[in-house]
Parts: sequence; C-alpha cells; structure tokens
Amino acid sequence: MPTYIGLLNFTEQGVKTVKDLPARISAGRQAFESNGGKLHNYFLTMGQYDAVVVFEVPDDEAAAVIALSTAGLGNLRTTSLRAFTEAEIPGILGQLP
Repeated sequence: MPTYIGLLNFTEQGVKTVKDLPARISAGRQAFESNGGKLHNYFLTMGQYDAVVVFEVPDDEAAAVIALSTAGLGNLRTTSLRAFTEAEIPGILGQLP
C-alpha cells in the first residue's frame, strides 16, 4: 500500500480549538481506516508546519478524499506527499535507463 506524508498547518479555527486535537486525531484514524488505510504517526512539529502525519492508503484517490474531507472541517490545511519506502527504491532505480 502506498505511503504518504501529510504536512499540516492549523487554521485560525484549528488553533482556537487546539485542545480538541486528541479527539481530532482519533477521528482522523477512523477516517483512514474507513478508507482502507492506516494513520501510522501524528507529530506536532515546530517550524513551517504545525504537524506531520505518516499514513498509508490504497491509492492517490483515497489520499485525496481524506485530505479534502479533513481540510473541509476547517481546522487545517494539508499538503500531501507520496513517499517511497526504502524497500521500493530498488524497483524505481531498476527502471532507470
């Protein structure tokens, strides 16, 4: 299953309700599972992004559904990156000319 990294920034609403974050993370885990995926890690971060998540979902469409539905709640903005695991790297490199 493809791995993704989500870069999250809280909106003003998300900051005002930050104490609800544990419940939002739990709801996010359920959203990933209902779309056939898994939220592996949620990290609060310092710097350009407020949080980073590492997750797996079956395909790009499922990643888009989760990102759009989560952002639609109004607490955060997301940037999703497709991440290739160390195990996937040889297959990618093997296709180079």
